[in-house]
Parts: sequence; structure tokens; C-alpha cells
Amino acid sequence: MNHFLDIHTTDPAALRGMIDQAAAMKAARKGLPKGTPDAEQPLANRMVALIFEKPSTRTRVSFDVGVRQMGGQTMVLSGTDMQLGHGESIADTARVLSRYVDMIMIRTFEESVLLELAEYASVPVINGLTNRTHPCQIMADIQTYEEHRGPIKGKKVVWTGDGNNVAASFLHAAGQFGFDFVFSGPAQLDPEAEFIELARSKGANVTIERNPEKAVEGADLVVADTWVSMHDSQSTRQRRHNLLQAYQVNDALMAHAKPDALFMHCLPAHREEEVTSSVMDGPHSVIFDEAENRLHAQKAVMRWCLGK
Repeated sequence: MNHFLDIHTTDPAALRGMIDQAAAMKAARKGLPKGTPDAEQPLANRMVALIFEKPSTRTRVSFDVGVRQMGGQTMVLSGTDMQLGHGESIADTARVLSRYVDMIMIRTFEESVLLELAEYASVPVINGLTNRTHPCQIMADIQTYEEHRGPIKGKKVVWTGDGNNVAASFLHAAGQFGFDFVFSGPAQLDPEAEFIELARSKGANVTIERNPEKAVEGADLVVADTWVSMHDSQSTRQRRHNLLQAYQVNDALMAHAKPDALFMHCLPAHREEEVTSSVMDGPHSVIFDEAENRLHAQKAVMRWCLGK
């Protein structure tokens, strides 16, 4: 049994195996109707709990479809269904769920909830997102880059905007997959120093460049994410827009990257805010391949969690 809690806590060889398996499973399904079962059914007779304290589109649909394609069944639970840590401890909830299901995916707010659930569960636990990290997204992003441009090792990845949970997992991946990472954003929104130092300790070249045009020079991949959360107040939204406006990804900025650079965004995107429609729908963009690959990457993660 393996938990998939973060990229930096997973063996690099295992991560590479998951990326390669995701690509192989995607290729094997080419041209098949979406509801066609996979040739192999590693989740046959298995039940997977999908817990959402935070709402989701891609995470919910991709995990649900992936479990079904691999022969399993899902039980989708919301934060109001579970009330994790309210009335019943997270440890006891983990013990109880482990009696009912074969695997747990959780999308939550606090990292401590994920870690305690994994500590006391006797079945694999997968990090579907926390406020600090989003490892499944980055597994899909690496798969997407490599299917378009080959190995990501040694490439230059530039993150523009807010050093949020997705940026944190990119930093973890830089150390595990061996690519360079440049953060370009306001100092108030830098990624956590712990994550930067962790990537550097594993040999990754991590730099911070406030000038976005200089940051993307020679970039192989440019990545952006939303500037605001659905929970942000109007005043917070305005303040963040003022901070981040200079870091919008537009055609002028992409012109400073390599001619064959890719653009990614984990979606949902606010068009004409963190990125223009001309970039999202333009020749650099692979955002919808990236969204699809959540399905394939997460199927590979689930197989690994069960030792498959």
C-alpha cells in the first residue's frame, strides 16, 4: 500500500513509472468511447471514496471516470457529508472509512487533515489538493509536456503570478524530475521558502525574477494560474489584481519565450485576467490536453497506490 501525498515525498523512480504508465494507458484508449472499460481492470470489485471539502470540476470528474474505466466504483462525499474533524476526529473517520472502502482521495483545505487521514487510514490516501500543494495536477502537467516536447529534464519552466499550491508542487517536481524553475511574481506572493530550498537541495536550479519579460526568456514552458479564489472578498480580489496585473500572460510576454514554448493553466481560468484568450486559444497552449491528462495521470497514481 502506498499513499500519494506529495511529489517530494514520492520516490523519483516511482514518479517516472507513473508518468510512463499514464502515457501508455492514454495511448491504449485512443479512439475508444469514454465509457469503454480498460483492458486491465485493477480496480475491479474495489470501492474508492472521493471526499471534497473544496468544490471541484476536473478533480471530481477525472477521478470518477478513471475509477470506473479501471473497473471500480466511487462514493462521492462532500464536506457537509463528512464534517471532518467536527464531532468525530479525523483519525476515527480514517479508521471507519478504511473498513468500507479500498482507497481514499481527498480534496481539502488544511494539509494537516490530509496527513492525519493518511496516518490512521489502513488504505491508500491520495492528495487531490490542499491549500499547500496539488501534486496530481503537476503529474498531468509533466505528462502533457513530455507528450508534446519530450523529456522535461533540463528544461526551463516559468511560473508567473501567485506562488500558490500549484506552484509549490511544481517546485517539488523540479527537484524530482530535474528541470529548472523560475518564479516571476510580486514578493508578497512568493512560494514558501521551504519549497524553494527543498527543490534546490535536490539539485534544481530555482530562481526568482520580478521582471516577467526577463523571466520567460528562453522558457520551454510558461505556466499561470488564477489570481483569485472563489472565497476571496471583493476587496481582496481588487488588491490581488493590482499586485498581479504586470504578470498577465499575453502574446507580448510569450514572444520572449522560445518559439516552441508551451503554455499551461490548470483551469478554471479567468480569461483576460491572468491570461488572455489569444494565448489560451493560441498555438502555444496545451491547456485542454493538460485537463484531459488529469484522467490518465491519476489512473496511474491509483494503480501505483495499489501496487499495480
